[in-house]
Amino acid sequence: MKKHFALFFTMIISGSFTFAQNSLDVVTTQTGKVSGSVNGDVHVFKGIPFAAPPVGDLRWKEPQPVTPWQGVKQCITFSASPMQPKPDEFGVYTREFLIPYQPISEDCLYLNVWTGAKSSTEKRAVLVYIYGGGFGSGGAAVPIYDGEAMAKNGIIFVVINYRVGVFGFFAHPDLTKESGHNASGNYGLMDQLAALKWVKQNIAAFGGDAGNVTIAGQSAGSMSVNCLVASPLGKGLFQRAIAESGASFLNGPYGGTTLKAAEESGVKAAQSLNANSLADLRKIPATELVGKFGSRPIIDGYVLPAPIAQIFADNKENSVPLLTGWNQDDAFVDKLKNAEDYKKQIVAQYKDKATAFLKYYPAGTDAEAARSQIDVSRNQTFGVQNYTWANVQSGKGKAKVYLYRFTRRLPATADFAKYGAFHTGEVAYAYDNLRFLNRPWEPVDQQLATTISGYWANFAKTGNPNGIGLPNWPAYDTKSDHVMVLGEKPAAEVLQDKAALDFMVEVIGEK
Repeated sequence: MKKHFALFFTMIISGSFTFAQNSLDVVTTQTGKVSGSVNGDVHVFKGIPFAAPPVGDLRWKEPQPVTPWQGVKQCITFSASPMQPKPDEFGVYTREFLIPYQPISEDCLYLNVWTGAKSSTEKRAVLVYIYGGGFGSGGAAVPIYDGEAMAKNGIIFVVINYRVGVFGFFAHPDLTKESGHNASGNYGLMDQLAALKWVKQNIAAFGGDAGNVTIAGQSAGSMSVNCLVASPLGKGLFQRAIAESGASFLNGPYGGTTLKAAEESGVKAAQSLNANSLADLRKIPATELVGKFGSRPIIDGYVLPAPIAQIFADNKENSVPLLTGWNQDDAFVDKLKNAEDYKKQIVAQYKDKATAFLKYYPAGTDAEAARSQIDVSRNQTFGVQNYTWANVQSGKGKAKVYLYRFTRRLPATADFAKYGAFHTGEVAYAYDNLRFLNRPWEPVDQQLATTISGYWANFAKTGNPNGIGLPNWPAYDTKSDHVMVLGEKPAAEVLQDKAALDFMVEVIGEK
């Protein structure tokens, strides 16, 4: 008996044994205790560090471990957002879609947790959300990423920060040499991986199941999900994926540049800054680097050992169930051309394919040409990427795919109505956060938010979006081509513009 008691006592003081927490008022993580705030039945923890501040000599380095702390760290306010340009409103993107004006800092590697669990023994499904912003902006404190509603739906909701812009995606030969991996540039993706490792190690203390984690993201966040599914470093860190409007299978602005090309750009950037060494580069104030140089994932040989399409072709991806799709008006068109000018552009750009192009994206009238230009922009940037991912995965027959098209034109004043079912418009519905947007919502919007967030929560829990009270959502395959149309009356349909998508895949693939 004494022997057993001595062993029990040794396990406690060594930290190899942990008690189940009957209350989440104070949660013990591997680096220290944290407390949060309580909103009704939901505990909220804001600004939990998951990696050391990437400042000084840690700028452009793989995220490092957090220094443990004593006592209880109060996590009741959002951390600083990653370094980026001032978050001014533009187009349809009002404050609810943007990070707070302040604070913004290089010291940004923190995450937020919403949990409705009563104790650490519940093992609830976990959803880790990765924001968009073109890899150059964004942050975890954006209002429409609030996790309270999903927590009330039984999900442990986690939103993470990661480095963006030049701080998150900057390659240089000297950085490659010092890395220990013969690679450089994908610091933003490595931040995401570090956050997922933190979840795996700590989320049980918040009532979560470390073996039931869904990664989800929109736009650049969706492209990040695509990268993580492709990366060998993501193995075992998640079990499902939700990708909203973004992937990197085909040629495009975010298809992934080579390490050599990224290093060459990095050398030119250093020269333009009169920096002759990494030490010089790391001494440059962050404010002088903001908004400079490109930012996108790099085929670095480490995080991404090959182009994503090749990784999938070689069956080296992390095979997990996928829920993916895009929005009806996922488009960025500066100025719509009239029918005649649009046709001239297509003829000049696509030459012998122009006739076929105008068949699928016609211009019989100015109105038809306007619609076609939106469809072209949507399909070139987002539609064909997620469509190709769905086709590739369904063709393997290993893990199911659920494909959607979000078509609800968000109600708005005349200034905003023209944007329709715009890029990012579905996010507030997906996480049941309409209350954060100042829009003239109708009962159909509230019902749609309940439906879509229900699908997302069910998928995170089981890998299948279907559930009681929801319209049936059949899995996607290339024979039936079923897509869930998420509009005023959600229903499964055959993908109406399959031929136009297939044609665009062909055109992009030839570039």
